[in-house]
Amino acid sequence: MNSTPNDPAKAPRRPVIGIVARTAPVTLQGSGLVVSLALQAHIAYLHEAGCAPLLLPLLPGAEELLDRVDGLLVPGGPDIDPALYGEAAHPVTRAMTPDADRLELALLGAALDAGLPVLAICRGMQLLNVLHGGSLQQHLPDTTGHDGHRPDTPSFTLGRHPLDLVAGSRIAGVLDEDEPESACHHHQAVERLGDGLTVTARAADGTVEAVEVTDHPFAVGVQWEAGHTADRRLHHAFAGAAGATQENSCLPEFSTT
Repeated sequence: MNSTPNDPAKAPRRPVIGIVARTAPVTLQGSGLVVSLALQAHIAYLHEAGCAPLLLPLLPGAEELLDRVDGLLVPGGPDIDPALYGEAAHPVTRAMTPDADRLELALLGAALDAGLPVLAICRGMQLLNVLHGGSLQQHLPDTTGHDGHRPDTPSFTLGRHPLDLVAGSRIAGVLDEDEPESACHHHQAVERLGDGLTVTARAADGTVEAVEVTDHPFAVGVQWEAGHTADRRLHHAFAGAAGATQENSCLPEFSTT
C-alpha cells in the first residue's frame, strides 16, 4: 500500500531529550516507595515543543545513552558535595549525594563533549560550574544578607528578582522583554566562575543567575526554577536547539573529491 503524506512511517522523528532523573521517597496507596522521577512541567513543555522526553536514571554508564538523545536537561535537586570543589560542608549544606553527583558530572561532561544542547536548571547550573572548575557560595544569605532567593515560608515559595541580562547573550534572546525576572528557590549560588563559562545574567544583589558555555551551540545554565512557572520560553528555545542538532546529524555526507 502506498504511503500518504500523513503516514507516520514518513514523519520526522521527534528530537529526544534526556532528563536527568531525581530520586525521592513518595507515599503511594499508603506504601512508602523510593522512585526515580522528573518534574511533569519539564516533560509537558518539551513535548508541546515537539520533543520526546526520556528519563535518564543516574546509574553507572548513563553517559552511554547519550548517543540516543538530542539534548540533555539537568534539573534542580539537592546540594552538591562541597568536596567536589575543595571545600568542607557549611552547616546548612544538606541532602548531599556524592555518588550521584559524580555520575551526573560525568553525564554532563559527556553531553558537552558530544556537542549536545544542554539546559541546566538550578542545581544543574551549579553542577555546570563545578564541572568547569568553579566553586559555590554554600549559603547565599551569608553573602547577600537576606533570604529572598529562597523565601523562608512553610510552603515552597519562589523568590522574584529583576534580571540584568548581558546584551547579545542566548538568554537575553530567549527572555526578550523590558523587565525580565527570575523565579527562584535556592540557597546556594556560583562563587568562583568555572573556566570556559560566561555570566549572562545577574540579580540586583550580584547573584549569578545565568551562565553559558563559551563557544558551545547551546549550553545554558539558569539559577531560577524554570518549570515551576508557566513560562515555557526557555524549554522551547532548548527544544529548537535539539531539533537543529538532530537535523544536522541526519544530513548526508558529500565527498569533495
